[in-house]
Amino acid sequence: MVIEAELREAVSGIQLAVPYQLIVSTGDRQLAAVEALVRWNHPTRGLLGPDTFIPIAEETGLIVALGEWVLHAACRDIVGIEGMALSVNISARQLHDDRLCERVSSILSATRFDPRRLTLEVTESASMSDVTLSATVLRQLRELGLSIAVDHFGTGYSSLNYLSRFPIDSLKVDRSFVDGLCDATSDGEIVRAVIGLAHSLGMRATAEGVETEANWLNW
Repeated sequence: MVIEAELREAVSGIQLAVPYQLIVSTGDRQLAAVEALVRWNHPTRGLLGPDTFIPIAEETGLIVALGEWVLHAACRDIVGIEGMALSVNISARQLHDDRLCERVSSILSATRFDPRRLTLEVTESASMSDVTLSATVLRQLRELGLSIAVDHFGTGYSSLNYLSRFPIDSLKVDRSFVDGLCDATSDGEIVRAVIGLAHSLGMRATAEGVETEANWLNW
């Protein structure tokens, strides 16, 4: 309850920070895009990671305001970097918010951010909790000109039916599989299968958590 009360104040933006994770092309090792993250500069507890407060934000509904703030801040930060693409996560609560498309459109307009440079990432579990509604909302978002990615692919629902029902542009291979590329496991075959699936459907594939040279070479 204390964290919830403090988070309501933090969502005003004064205590929040948006760091960026690089997304690099495997072909030329050039920076292809950045992914917006979020951290909470708590006045007494210091810098907090998302695992500390995102679940509470989801449970209380504060994630809608928090997600809107992050998207606006990220678009504002990146708009001046010519040609730079941006990825931003949206939660299950946001995806099922009937004003999501209106909010995204308003932010794009206010920041003058080209929607063709923006990718919204949604997890399998979030999109599958209400397939009909998710499909409708994702199509409406795509009509704004932006792209849709499935985050943590391979860790959610086993059904692949949604890949043909949803307007998806890219799959993000979960880092649990990428970490296993350096070990004697079957993760390498899983990663190759996901890449092949993505490419056969005309989608891009992105690996999460490539942080070492060994990860890179195996990917």
